[in-house]
Amino acid sequence: MLVNQVLADRVFIICGKTDMRKAINGLAEIVQNQYNLNPYESAAFLFCGRKADRMKCLL
Repeated sequence: MLVNQVLADRVFIICGKTDMRKAINGLAEIVQNQYNLNPYESAAFLFCGRKADRMKCLL
């Protein structure tokens, strides 16, 4: 899905390998528990896969 405008104040790039099988709830849990950030704030969280050829965004 391509978005013309991204309404995020900040962008966080989550370092390390993330299991790309995780859905929204799993990614939000990573943001809350490992990084002590609020996944509901106006921010974009980028996750990278094991091979570094895919990314997921939690917006």
